[in-house]
Amino acid sequence: MTFFIVAGIILLGLLLTLTGAKLPVPGQQELLQLYGMREIRFGIDIRGGVEAVFQARDYEGVPSAADLDSARSVIELRMDNLQILDREVTTDKTTGRILVRFPWKSDETDFNPEQALKELGEMARLTFRDPDGNVVLEGNDVARSFAAINQETGDPIVELELSATGATKFTEATGKLVGQIISIYMDDTVISEPRVKTQITGNSAYIDGMADVQEAVALAEKINAGALPFALQAISSSSISPTMGQDALRVMLQAGLIAFLAICLFMLLYYRLPGFVACFALLGQIVGILLAISIPQQTLTLQGIAGIILSIGMGVDANVIISERIKEELRSGCSLQTALSNGFTRAFSSVLDGNVTVAIAAVILMIFGSGSMLSFGYSLLIGVILNGLTGVTASRLMIGALSQYKKLQNPWLYGRKGAGQHV
Repeated sequence: MTFFIVAGIILLGLLLTLTGAKLPVPGQQELLQLYGMREIRFGIDIRGGVEAVFQARDYEGVPSAADLDSARSVIELRMDNLQILDREVTTDKTTGRILVRFPWKSDETDFNPEQALKELGEMARLTFRDPDGNVVLEGNDVARSFAAINQETGDPIVELELSATGATKFTEATGKLVGQIISIYMDDTVISEPRVKTQITGNSAYIDGMADVQEAVALAEKINAGALPFALQAISSSSISPTMGQDALRVMLQAGLIAFLAICLFMLLYYRLPGFVACFALLGQIVGILLAISIPQQTLTLQGIAGIILSIGMGVDANVIISERIKEELRSGCSLQTALSNGFTRAFSSVLDGNVTVAIAAVILMIFGSGSMLSFGYSLLIGVILNGLTGVTASRLMIGALSQYKKLQNPWLYGRKGAGQHV
């Protein structure tokens, strides 16, 4: 029964990967979209994308190099939060312009560059102003904002984390404006008017009065978007053609499918029943990786595909090590159950060492890298985690369950030469 449960979960995941799904969410009318492999967001090389040139709006002269670098960092952070990992953000210090290149969304059909730019969010300047219109805080004084729940009242709020400079400014401003309103502007449009209840002396504050969580999330996103040191406007935008194209993607998919079938055939012929279980384990690993990329709409780049291939190779290696250990235990005269137990136990340390080493490298890439390097690290990390879950845990459960059936207790089915005896 355990085998069928685990195999059923893997096959259900495969179905979700192929078709996607929409699930109801309690208390909401909108359905939760779970994207499948057809909705994976591919990088510029594979599917093409958008190129846009931004320049400062209502700004005298050319922005300083420091301000341009700050604006670039904000745009890159937004793209990281949107899982847009295949991108280029470059600055021209001479003209004060910023060039941005990023891939199309997975569901893009019109391929309208101007419409696609809306995904990057507001490019306006955020300011906090007192009742007289004086600016008391700017967008880059806010390190980050996020929606949360007030633990005392249960109401939705927006929490602000201020920079050191921003905390000093806000302490002075809120001390003078207790009981008055500080308006939050996006350019010249008011997006919120919170009232100061008490002087804020730390580097954190919160805004209440939200109607619901959605309103809090929307305000937090606008505040994060307004962290630019100056307002930007797109002076040009155009489409980028893919350098590889859909034909190359189709060839990669065909090659991957053929390679997977060849590996499964080898495992079945050489390791028999453990090989059969290994095929399910590898399928589960592949399905898990694809879902981990498609559901959060992570950008899949060429480097990310390389990470998937590397992690699947480690999955094959783990299954081979386990199957060989089982064969060795059977050759030494152990009973089937003892051979299975010892095989997994003694192979575990080798599999664990390899996975932990690669996982550490992947985490370091994700912490210190960005863009396509982040895509590689993400797919590799997900792959090695799933390798441990499917290649070790799921395989052990499945093969342990199958070995309970009398007809499946022949040592020959586990790779031992000769018919052997049922045990």
